Amino acid sequence: MQQTSPSPSLTVVVPVYNAEATIGRLTQTLLAAPPAPETDIVLVNDGSRDRSHDVCLELCRRFPGRVTYLRLARNFGEHNAVMAGLNQARGDYVVVMDDDFQNPPEEVTGLLAATVAGGYDVVYAAFREKRHGRLRNWGSLFNDKVATSLLGKPPHLYLSSFKCLSRFLVDQVTRYAGPAPYVDGLILRTTSNIGQVEVEHRDREAGQSGYTLFKLMRLWLTMFVNFSIAPLRFSAVLGLCIAGFGLVMAVWSLLEKLFGVELPTGWTTLYITIIIFSGIQLLMLGLVGEYVGRTLLECNRAPQFVVREIHGGPARPCGEAGHDPEA
Repeated sequence: MQQTSPSPSLTVVVPVYNAEATIGRLTQTLLAAPPAPETDIVLVNDGSRDRSHDVCLELCRRFPGRVTYLRLARNFGEHNAVMAGLNQARGDYVVVMDDDFQNPPEEVTGLLAATVAGGYDVVYAAFREKRHGRLRNWGSLFNDKVATSLLGKPPHLYLSSFKCLSRFLVDQVTRYAGPAPYVDGLILRTTSNIGQVEVEHRDREAGQSGYTLFKLMRLWLTMFVNFSIAPLRFSAVLGLCIAGFGLVMAVWSLLEKLFGVELPTGWTTLYITIIIFSGIQLLMLGLVGEYVGRTLLECNRAPQFVVREIHGGPARPCGEAGHDPEA
């Protein structure tokens, strides 16, 4: 008699921010949908200012052993909250999704099936029609172009926040302890075994996006500085080009002198000196920044996230809080 292999276990990580109106229904829907018996959920409250804490705590009590609730000490940002959830996830596969029903819960099964069937390390959701606001769409387009050029992202791949990761990839991503994680950057530098499936994208059922222009800019800077040294190299190349331009202008000025072109006294020396030394300064700053940037990536020990409370999960009874200030 042939034995069937057990179905893989699944953990769904949901970063929660001001989601008291949706997180309860989302959790219940996820636990009721296939493969429900093998599914558990990690809710990460990222400094919500509404009643999300009370709702998440109640969900933890209603579904002991299946809902783990992490309350962060302050708002660290979506990617930091996702990292906190990934560190707590224990499933063979982990799906990351939003808390506002823009990612339909019924699409989780398709993401998991595509990851398992294709043997992928990660499968991203590609939205048939995006329902984000104009600012968010512009930000996503800019982010996509930058990630393609700086991080080596395949041009056709859309870096969605809705994705399914294998246990291997989760273990590799959570090794990163830097204070400003960019989850997709960590994924792209770890693996090229990436899939993509089309899914539906819905309107938000409640609330507004937590991404302001400032937060989008901060996310872009994280990708620039923490996961690529290309801007520093560009600075060095720019400095070298400017220094070269200064030398060309020096030759040009010499030719003007030889052919008797009248110029103000001292003008030639002034602008040539400024151009050449400005270029050399940029060149040196770029080279020094190359080393400083690499050192910063390795040595910055500011906290990635701080967990104030942990409720539920396998490590402690549901409702009993745990404190992990060093997380």
